[in-house]
Amino acid sequence: MFPNTAASDILNLLNKCPQCVYAGFDPTANSLHVGNLLVIINLLHWQRGGHNVIALLGGATGHIGDPSGRNTDRVALSNDVIQENIQCIKRNLETVFENHKKYIWPEKGDKLKPVRIVNNESWYKEINSIQFVSDIGRNFRMGTMLLKQSVQSRINSEVGMSFTEFAYQIFQSYDWLHLLKEYDCKFQIGGSDQMGNISAGHELISRTVNKKVYGLTLPLVTTEEGDKFGKSAGNALWLDAKKTSPYSLYQYFVRTKDSDVERLLKLFTFYSLGEIKDIMFKHKEHPDQRYPQMCLADQLTTLVHGENGLAQARQATQAIYSKDVKSLVALNSSDLEQVFEGAPVVNLLLSPGISVLKLGMMAKCFPTESDAMRIIQAGGFYINHQRIKNINEVITESAHILPNLISLLRVGKRNYYIVKWQT
Repeated sequence: MFPNTAASDILNLLNKCPQCVYAGFDPTANSLHVGNLLVIINLLHWQRGGHNVIALLGGATGHIGDPSGRNTDRVALSNDVIQENIQCIKRNLETVFENHKKYIWPEKGDKLKPVRIVNNESWYKEINSIQFVSDIGRNFRMGTMLLKQSVQSRINSEVGMSFTEFAYQIFQSYDWLHLLKEYDCKFQIGGSDQMGNISAGHELISRTVNKKVYGLTLPLVTTEEGDKFGKSAGNALWLDAKKTSPYSLYQYFVRTKDSDVERLLKLFTFYSLGEIKDIMFKHKEHPDQRYPQMCLADQLTTLVHGENGLAQARQATQAIYSKDVKSLVALNSSDLEQVFEGAPVVNLLLSPGISVLKLGMMAKCFPTESDAMRIIQAGGFYINHQRIKNINEVITESAHILPNLISLLRVGKRNYYIVKWQT
């Protein structure tokens, strides 16, 4: 929020009549990730308040690349890749808004004003580049542009900054001006790393149409260690179920540290502060039950993947942590591969006389036969959660193979292998 704007003025404006707010999403990948969720959830809060919400897709600005929060230039994407990414991100947004309407706020979902999803390519393709530089570019001052934090950090780095990315703030500024003219959009929200771009838009609008507009930034959520939230070893938790399964998303939040969970409940869920206080009180009474983590995981998985996604995640959790083979029977081949993500998958022909030892070697569970004999006989080998110690036991369909013609093998505590049987 800009310092010369009193909070009371904004509150009066919001209470006076429905306002319009937007947030932008550039197509840098074929899915949004957990790091984008805080902005999306903020848009949902605006929608709950009766306001008009716009999600802007950067079909044009995706060709340029936002330097904010970057140490190097973004890799240039082809037009085909950008168009594919746009469609995928559009589906992400539509799914989250629909899940919120159906499952998170069903009692009032029908009264929500639908989100408007727009693509800035639709107006840039109609603009003459010379005219754009003449009409819009003259409103920007080099000194001001150079002082932006996103620019300073790059100019002073070893790799420097390209003119393409330096000009990005002009395009994001014009996006806001366009939305103001088309939809009377007075508010823009974004992560705290977007402050420079948002302030540039504020300045452009002040110079050209002399209307009051307001920028709001949200914190970049990080772990206690300072890592960006939703990323682990450089790999994002994606909102697309094909890239990150509902189970993986669910488990990520179930494993939230006690020191982080209350803050994340406030940021990422729609529980009231009173409800969160009650949730944390229950946690103090029975910390081993991880009740706040379950509440966080339940609501976020429902928001991203719907009730079916949550059911799949719970079913998968049961399959992993339950010792009951029935939990595995409920999963199909695709479910098992998602649940045991990264587990080697082996296709084997079911023939008479295959022993436990031979199965372990055929599935490449052990480096050598002597290792296999030692580990199996010591009780470190499992088939469908059942410990098998007899290396000569013969594999049969009734005893060792699930109705879906799959066997789940485990060596030790965490090394899983999936066998798909061909009959």
